[in-house]
Amino acid sequence: MFRVNVNCSWFLDGEVPQELDGPLFPLLQAIREFGSLGKAAKQVGTSYRYAWGLVGKWQTLLGQPLVLKERGRGARLAPLGETLLWAERRLRARLTPQLESFSAEMHRELAGIVFAAHPAVSICASHDLALAGLRDLLAQRPGVQLDLEFRGSLDSLEAFGRNRCDLAGFHVAEYHGRGTLSHLAFRRWLKPRSHRLVDFVTRQQGLVVASTNPKRIRTLGDLAQPGVRFVNRQRGSGTRFQFDQLLWEAGIDKSSIEGYQNEEFTHLAVAATIGSGQADAGYGIKAAAAKYGLAFIPLVNERYFFVCRNESLDEPTVRQLLDELRGAEFRSLVASLPGYDASRAGEVLTVREALPWYDRVRARQPGPDDDHRLALAEGVTAR
Repeated sequence: MFRVNVNCSWFLDGEVPQELDGPLFPLLQAIREFGSLGKAAKQVGTSYRYAWGLVGKWQTLLGQPLVLKERGRGARLAPLGETLLWAERRLRARLTPQLESFSAEMHRELAGIVFAAHPAVSICASHDLALAGLRDLLAQRPGVQLDLEFRGSLDSLEAFGRNRCDLAGFHVAEYHGRGTLSHLAFRRWLKPRSHRLVDFVTRQQGLVVASTNPKRIRTLGDLAQPGVRFVNRQRGSGTRFQFDQLLWEAGIDKSSIEGYQNEEFTHLAVAATIGSGQADAGYGIKAAAAKYGLAFIPLVNERYFFVCRNESLDEPTVRQLLDELRGAEFRSLVASLPGYDASRAGEVLTVREALPWYDRVRARQPGPDDDHRLALAEGVTAR
């Protein structure tokens, strides 16, 4: 069975645009990691001569060095090499979910023409590294496949509520107090009588900061310090709801945070922006910080669920998916992600079992201190 893969490429503009050769970015990353051009060439599967020729070619075209070789000290990236590598990381982190969603859409259309489509479960879900890994794991063997589209938690629940997908993935912080902004927003789409929740993973969210943390950021209040640049998640994402809730509880005015309006659409894009030096801090998952060697300050434990319709649990594709979540291979995949836990993956729960706050938040009337939270939740829902 074929797979559709849509990708993007870098070109150096000119009379005849030249594409930056595929091995260049992996080579730069390997040089950064090993401090040796020879070891880097071996890592990416090329000869030393080819690797040095590739670097030399692009140094000539760009007019500046990408790699600095020092006698007896190996090799290291020049400032342009570092900047180019981080730009590539930010580009991939920002565009990959959209490209993957488009690939899935094209796959559905072409599969219906060329081959009989394999059984698939359509999922709209908040961006998550374990979920992307699960999709790739299932793609390697016959059986159920994931037709996966990454959206914000609220957008995913809305798509599910409008029957545009089989399952929706969303995440909520462990319940505390009288309810949170995400609780107020998500409850509209969760129906205790007709829906069930599937436990997926638990994960840690917190502040992502540069590896050396030069701004000495330790708490949410430090984000309001002069000169601290923040990068946010997009409006409507579960992470953005959660961050706004934490600010509200701490009494921090979002307008005091430089960069609050700067948005990225994935955890990896937030981390890549910080790693590239374009921001000092963001809010995201521990695994994204670890991927780019950044520091992490844990603030919240949260649970990630899939919501499905009661009758879906009897469908063969959904049963196969649940078996995969309970299997050793998926558990092993999740164990490799810092801050993740899959010990309850695949458990099917009622809405009230999974979300003990549901009735209390649903029943109570908002007080004066809830006005701006409720307005934001309803405003995003109506968008």
